[in-house]
Amino acid sequence: GAFEAAISEKDNKTEHLVLGDTTPTGGSVYARLEGDPRVFTVATYEKNNIEKELNDLRDKRLITANSDKISKVELQAKKQDMEFGRNKDEWQIVKPMPLRADGSRVEDLIRNLTDAKMDLSGSEDAKKIAAVFAGATPVATAKVTDESGTQELQVRKSKDDYYAKSSIVDGIYKVSSTVAQGLDKGLDDFRNKKLFDFGYSDPNKIEMHDGSKSYFLTRGGEDWWNGTSQKLDSGSAQSLIDKIRDLSASKFLDSGFTQPLIELTVTSKDNKLVEKVLIAKSGDNFIAKRENEPSLYQINSQTVTDLEKAAQDLKLAAAPSATPAKPRK
Repeated sequence: GAFEAAISEKDNKTEHLVLGDTTPTGGSVYARLEGDPRVFTVATYEKNNIEKELNDLRDKRLITANSDKISKVELQAKKQDMEFGRNKDEWQIVKPMPLRADGSRVEDLIRNLTDAKMDLSGSEDAKKIAAVFAGATPVATAKVTDESGTQELQVRKSKDDYYAKSSIVDGIYKVSSTVAQGLDKGLDDFRNKKLFDFGYSDPNKIEMHDGSKSYFLTRGGEDWWNGTSQKLDSGSAQSLIDKIRDLSASKFLDSGFTQPLIELTVTSKDNKLVEKVLIAKSGDNFIAKRENEPSLYQINSQTVTDLEKAAQDLKLAAAPSATPAKPRK
């Protein structure tokens, strides 16, 4: 196939070099300068070097949206249509229904898209690649929207190879399996499995009811106090907070929540965020739900046992021991 290169010289004159088919002997290709009737031959490796160097200079990105400014991501994969929306720095699942998102997973998806590059190492021509793409199996289609508009990437698989078509570049290109696997995800991969959103900050208050037992913790500065204003041993308080922070789903369920056995209310972010989680027994496991949200989270029984034990192990801070006065010499 013909290959053209424009070469600009110092005096702003531009020459167009056209490289054509291979000569019958195979070691060279036909070449001519546009506007010059003469035809030359150029060694095949020279043509390959020119093509390679031009490929090295190309912008190989298939998505050029600014990842910090992306406000919406749509993904069609595993027979699911998903949409994620950004509110300030928080990602939310918008479709198929409003659900809590694991922001880091959505960020990974965006990074994967903005890192997607054309693999130009192969020698297949554009027509052959287009034919392969037409018959290949769809893996995923992703769209990202930033302030400059929406860009789309379709990825398909043929045998062990992956091909992508971008809305911002002409042609179809081979891409790495990493890109494809990063898009081949289902809804549960993006859902937030943590039961609480207070994150790494320490809460202001914790209230826990476990059957007939109740526990109250309030933070003052670095210290924790119980319901009767007695100072708690900070290690035992921290242990309970860690267990609450780590409460996480092993999977998501659609039904099975019965009578709550444990009620946990955590107040955090300078008393602005109040989260209430109810935990019910279900067979060998437990099912948790956040108040006023439809999602059900299955949590394994060991996690609940550890939580209950941490609450029972809360103890008061040791009374400061009186230091005996040093004897005078």
